[in-house]
Order: sequence, then structure tokens, then C-alpha cells
Amino acid sequence: MAEAHPAETRITLRNVGSIDPEKIEDYLNAGGYRSLAKARAMPREAVIEELVAASLRGRGGAGFSAGLKERFTRQATAPPAPPAPPAPVYVVCNADEGEPGTFKDRIIMERDPHLLIEGILIAAHAIGAARAYIYIRAEYDTSIRRVRRALEQARERGFTGGNGASPGAGGAVEIEIRLGAGSYLCGEELTLLESLEGKRGYPRIKPPFPAEVGLFGAPTLVNNVETLATIPAIIDRGAAWYTGLGTPDSPGTKIFTVSGDVARPGYYEVELGTTLRELIFGFAGADKLKAVLIGGAAGTFVDASVLDTPLCYDALKEKGAVLGSGAVIVMADGRSLRRMTTSILEFFEHESCGKCVPCRVGMTLLVRMIRRKEPLEALVRESEYMAANSLCPLGQSPILPLRSLARYFPAEIDGSEG
Repeated sequence: MAEAHPAETRITLRNVGSIDPEKIEDYLNAGGYRSLAKARAMPREAVIEELVAASLRGRGGAGFSAGLKERFTRQATAPPAPPAPPAPVYVVCNADEGEPGTFKDRIIMERDPHLLIEGILIAAHAIGAARAYIYIRAEYDTSIRRVRRALEQARERGFTGGNGASPGAGGAVEIEIRLGAGSYLCGEELTLLESLEGKRGYPRIKPPFPAEVGLFGAPTLVNNVETLATIPAIIDRGAAWYTGLGTPDSPGTKIFTVSGDVARPGYYEVELGTTLRELIFGFAGADKLKAVLIGGAAGTFVDASVLDTPLCYDALKEKGAVLGSGAVIVMADGRSLRRMTTSILEFFEHESCGKCVPCRVGMTLLVRMIRRKEPLEALVRESEYMAANSLCPLGQSPILPLRSLARYFPAEIDGSEG
């Protein structure tokens, strides 16, 4: 899929299909790096306040305010007394994208890598960072190649690559690619930082949060690809324009990756508040619907009663669902939700790092329970215990699909379905 659907509202994907991602000239001709120049002419605090006013929520799944993340990181960067050198502060781009059914960040990196770089450079200016890292899963060969090429071109043009200027100003920001080894757990920001430091990908206990104690113990801003790639448009056109899109609690647009039983699987950027019905029937061409898994493996199942619910954070929460990463997996009649759920739990069992007992033992127990066709109520109880006691989001994830199954499809698990 390359051409935009006529009803899409493309902001982050606006250049996809219209520029050559390996030519910086194409990006510049499309207005690229204009927002960076504007941001660098602004005080750091003004850039942060613009993002706070835009109410941009993190697009990785948690939905936390991106502007507040920048503000907290900036506030944690206390200027040292002269003549001591400036304390380090980092920007980390989470491009690990390990959530099943999710491929939105890959599209940005493959089709418009300079947009991501521009977003990183604006964020670095805002918090005064001189170094940034892009943590990409090693399986993303094309993403790695194109982002690497884009960094070379940006360095040649002076947009990045230290030149003696103050941190975060001019072209003083160094951006480095680091590769992940395929661990699902490293998509969680604190575990990702452990990996970046060269350690085993085990979760950290928080607080402290990365904004205070992040990479190498320094204040660190961690955002995912889609979040950072949204920043240039906000700086260019302003917070008032951005909040005019979407809904009051969820302004702007979101990239949804739709797969499963649809005629037109792919990626769609739409305003938040678009209904599930519009997305899967209007855009993706679904026919008959049994269930939808929203948010990937760490997501929630819903039935047709949710079709007219706006796709935004609060409205979905009221329905016991989550927006998550934007993955939407459509299942038609005849699909076994038991088999899908078994696959999800087996995936979590495989990806558990084993550091904490509730997750290590609990995931194995959940897999055994569903294979033995134990009641869904028992699985939910076990997942509730895991959610309350596990160190990181992986152990807190099974409760999401299991509790949603109990709400919308209890007979599918407790019945005779194979």
C-alpha cells in the first residue's frame, strides 16, 4: 500500500509515496527541516510549551503526554556551576516495534526517514541534548539502511553531527543507530535503556523514571518513532492547528496497521475519533466480523458492539479496551479465539525474561491452563495476580486480552471451541 486512501488525514505519512526516501533533496523540496530551523530559533522552553499545548500523546501505546515528558527531562537537567562542563542529557528513539500486528514505525523509517531525524533534532534542541540514539530492531533491514543513509545526508548538510556549537543547537547533535536483538521486552523503555548500555535486557524498577535517571544515569527523553515524527508538523503549524484535529482528549492523528480478515490490509493514518467501523469496513474492506484485537498481543478483544466507538484513549477505556500501538487484527466468523489467545500467551511465555517470579512462573501456568481448557475465570485470576506483582509491562499484559475476552466472548474460551 503506497497511495493514501481518499479519507485519510495524513500528517506523519504526508510524504509517503511522493518522495524518494533515499534523497534528502526530495525531503527538502517538500518542506523538510523547515520546522527544525523554526524550532532552533525558539527558546527551548517555548518548543516544549508548544508540544504541551498540542496535547500530543505518546504513540507507542501508553499515551503519556510527549510535551510533559520533554518538560520533566528538561527540568531534571540542572546546569552545573562553571567551569564544569554541561551535564549529559539524551534523546532515545524507541524503534524496536515488537508488538505483533504493528508496523507503523517501519513505514516511517522506510518511506520518510528524514522526518524522524528532524523530530529527534527538535526534541534534542528542546531539552538541550547533544547526543541521541535510535534503537532499531535488527530484523528491520530496510529501515536500518535508509535511516543510516538519511543520517549521512543530514550530517553532510550540517543538520546534525557536532560542530562545536552548544548542545542541541546548530548541528551539534550526534545521532547514532543501535540495533536490538529481537527481544520483545526491549520495547519497554527502561529495558531498552539497559540494552543500550550493553547489559542484558532486564527491566528496571521505576521510579526513578528515565526523565530523571535514564541512559547512563542521565536525564533521558524516550519516545517512539511515530511520536517523534509528529513533532515537526506541530512546530510548523502550531498547537492550535493540531488540537483542531481528533478529539479533545486525543487530538491529532494516529497510524493504524490493519491486518487479518480484510480486503485491504495495510496502514492508515486517520484522525483520532474515527470509529472502528469506519476503519475496518470503510478503509480496510472488512466483510463479516467476529472479533477485533486492538493493540496487538498486549491489547484487547472487542466485538461488534464497539464498532461505533471512537478510536481514542478515553472512549475505548470506557469499553474495557485500549488503543495501544494502533495494531488492529480483524477476525471473521470461523476464527478460533481460543487458538488466538493460546498463541498470545505462548508468545508472552517465550518473551518473558524470567527476572521476576510472577511473570516467569505465571506465564508458564497460563499457557498450561489454556491448553487444559481451564475456565476463563481462572485465567483471569492468575493474570490479575501477575499484573499486580510483575516488574514490567510484559507480566502486566495478559490481563488485557483475557479480561476483554471475559467481557465480550466468555463462551468462546469456556465453550467447546477448538
